[in-house]
Amino acid sequence: MYDTIEQFLSSNAIFTLPTLLGYWDGLVMTVQLVFLSLIIGFFLAVPLAIMRNSRNLLINRSVWLFTYIFRGTPLLVQLYIIYYGVAYIEGIQESMFWPIVREAFYPCLFAFVLNTAAYTTEIFRGAIAATPRGEIEAAKAYGMSYSQCMRRITLPSAFRRALPAYSNEVIFMLHASSIASVVTIVDLTGAARDVYAKYYAPFEAFSFVALIYLCLTFCLVFGFKTLEKRWHAHLRPLQS
Repeated sequence: MYDTIEQFLSSNAIFTLPTLLGYWDGLVMTVQLVFLSLIIGFFLAVPLAIMRNSRNLLINRSVWLFTYIFRGTPLLVQLYIIYYGVAYIEGIQESMFWPIVREAFYPCLFAFVLNTAAYTTEIFRGAIAATPRGEIEAAKAYGMSYSQCMRRITLPSAFRRALPAYSNEVIFMLHASSIASVVTIVDLTGAARDVYAKYYAPFEAFSFVALIYLCLTFCLVFGFKTLEKRWHAHLRPLQS
């Protein structure tokens, strides 16, 4: 048995300083991938959700087709198609984009962005469609235009309703980012795979990474719960 945590760490090769630095680099890569994917995907999803609620069938169905494809196929397959398929586009290797495309990070980011944008679009579409008719009519009665009503009334109200569902999408994106290691990106899972290959200690390596993912998920859940309490404060019953 180990008397202290220091003795336990020093007795296990996977907890040496170089290995822990490898885990840290993997954590930074994971957070970077997930953060950029969610930010870019969010800003793509908002206008797409508005277009998805459009009465113009061409606009509506075009966005529906996009969301249907990326929600109906596995993220891993999408990543493979983008990572391996882009290189075979005629002229891409001679173009100015090749130095970017040949790096695994950017095709992976592109796949993650499109996937999370598709799911987020449908989440926001439902939240926008669920906006009470009375709020929209009240905005029109005040003389607001469609864009003013959307910006001041519909979207803020929709974001509050969409928050619980969107929090699940953020957590899903964090967990799904583990597949980035299949295209040579050393994220958290890739770091654990490297440790396993070097020390033949799969249980310790992947258990440690699972603990890190668990901590990240807890932080996300806590953050979204705090936002929900703040944004939904008006729904709580008044304290007597």
